[in-house]
Amino acid sequence: MSSTAPFDTALVTGASTGIGATYADRLAARGHDLVLVARNKTQLESLAARLRREHGVKVDVLAADLTSPAERAQVEQRLRDDDAIGWLVNNAGMSGGGAVATAPIDTVENMLQLNVIAPSRLTSAILPRLLARGRGSIVYLASVLALAPEQSLGAYAASKSYLLTYALSLLKEVGDGGVRVQAVLPGITRTDLWARGGNDLNAIPAHTVMEVAELVDAALAGYDLGETVTIPSLPDIEDWNRYNAARLLLAPNLSHNVAADRYKSDIPEDA
Repeated sequence: MSSTAPFDTALVTGASTGIGATYADRLAARGHDLVLVARNKTQLESLAARLRREHGVKVDVLAADLTSPAERAQVEQRLRDDDAIGWLVNNAGMSGGGAVATAPIDTVENMLQLNVIAPSRLTSAILPRLLARGRGSIVYLASVLALAPEQSLGAYAASKSYLLTYALSLLKEVGDGGVRVQAVLPGITRTDLWARGGNDLNAIPAHTVMEVAELVDAALAGYDLGETVTIPSLPDIEDWNRYNAARLLLAPNLSHNVAADRYKSDIPEDA
């Protein structure tokens, strides 16, 4: 189920390795030309050469550090100007240094630039053009920590919660204008993000760790099924639907002109 033309170009961030590189491979196999964005130009060029050779698609390399406003601006300009680009895959991300009390605040700020500011700015760059033409797809690689922040320390889970909330809000904004929005919520995935964070995946139960190819294939299958939220490990999508329905049930009582009665119980005289 696709609202993009077969040969719309896809811009993929964090495309040099791992999830981003696998997204690039799978989209190229589907016939999409590509713009690959990451810091490591050498790795991007190597991947681009392979994808051109194996899939016969056009692949451009745009080396940029998305935490740098000047370099990020180049990517934003490409998204605004290149009418061929119909997909934006916001994959680039990083962990945030651990607990709030001990994480270097500059590391946390850098993470927020990459995990929150960059996808927000890139979305704003491409969205008006997609809405004007009436089709397109924007994908966010969030995390199951958006639903289970207690399983993490520090600001990382909050940054992934932002992406889920942002995607759901954007879905309402685009309405039935032909633009698809998808948030993908991976669990533990075998990427170098773990090693860079000083974690040993071998110390984690193997049945909880998904391989990158398995994740990306599931994410694209969820896209084809028309899902807005794809949780690759979740056996029954109705579990998500019930969770989301329970959240929506709160809506009628989230804003009233008086506080709830439970906050107006009698106060002891000696209080």
